[in-house]
Amino acid sequence: MNARAVERHVPSPLRVPTDAKWFDVACERWQELLLDHANCEKKAASTALSLIFAYAEDLDLTNRLSRLAREELRHFEQVQKHMADAGVAFRRLTPARYAEGLRRAVRRSEPGRQLDLLLCGALIEARSYERFVGLVPKLHEPLASFYRSLAESEARHQSLYLWLAETRADAADMQARLAVLSEIEADLATSPDRQFRFHSGTPV
Repeated sequence: MNARAVERHVPSPLRVPTDAKWFDVACERWQELLLDHANCEKKAASTALSLIFAYAEDLDLTNRLSRLAREELRHFEQVQKHMADAGVAFRRLTPARYAEGLRRAVRRSEPGRQLDLLLCGALIEARSYERFVGLVPKLHEPLASFYRSLAESEARHQSLYLWLAETRADAADMQARLAVLSEIEADLATSPDRQFRFHSGTPV
């Protein structure tokens, strides 16, 4: 299947929307948002690369995720430039609960592990897309325009991860695992959270 067919519009796998309070806090703390966003882009590239190494014999998967990883690294470079332009200094951040919470739910044995990793990738990209879209009308320029440009990429990445999952797993297993993982993701993204991150829960 060609790349354009994979990049079709698909329904969001998210169970619940982000609480409006998260967007309010994100706009107030946009410097922290940028800082964590840079880390998220690095992690997204790292996730794609880890899948390439883990499933190196799957040439279609590795080719598609190689392109995705390069795009994520380009986004990382762009976020770094916005940080430099805005005078936002880089600093190390403590690990966030979101990705770790999803990672703990991933099955250890194959082929379940591959399916879960692909579905987690889809959920993370879907949440990123939803938050980019929600931030656009609230953020100042040039960040609003920058996030608008990134939203389309996140939608494509979500579609790719879902397509990779669909074509490598039994349909019933995929739907069952998506139900489980999307429920976990929904709790992580919306439950009260004292730590502010790009994928954190509702700020308290």
